[in-house]
Amino acid sequence: MITPEHFFVNEMASPLGTLTIIATERGVCQIHFAALHELNGQSKLLKTGVREEWERCESRTSAVCEQLQAYFNGTRKSFDVDIDLVGTPFQKKVWRALMDINYGETRSYKEIAKQIGAPKAVRAIGGANNRNPLPIIVPCHRVIGSNGAMVGYGGGLNKKELLLHLEGALTIS
Repeated sequence: MITPEHFFVNEMASPLGTLTIIATERGVCQIHFAALHELNGQSKLLKTGVREEWERCESRTSAVCEQLQAYFNGTRKSFDVDIDLVGTPFQKKVWRALMDINYGETRSYKEIAKQIGAPKAVRAIGGANNRNPLPIIVPCHRVIGSNGAMVGYGGGLNKKELLLHLEGALTIS
């Protein structure tokens, strides 16, 4: 019998709206651009039937919330929190490459594909980005089209633009 995992959840206000932070004993595992009651099955955790194992717990999520707040205030450019990434080996490889993109910089899907040694996997890179469970910390918002265009973002292009503007990688006129 598999023992259900215990999840800790917290919410925080941000310039993007309410964020829901979900963590395990190992670290933060998901960030959602919605309040917990608004998720409506968006969370992979909700789909696994472990909802009853959730516990609201500020102490388990305080470090990530503090670092996210500092990021939004412009005083933090990188994150130093334990993370618990769940995905395929390919997805994890892509997500690690995203974490190499510095604050204020962008890369194209094609550049990420080359970086991980899979130059023909541009669409698969987009798929991994779309499944990124830790937006902002795993900065998929820093990935743009080869022509410099804003393309795809799970939180919506308006949030992607706001994040890139915050980092100085985009000038909004």
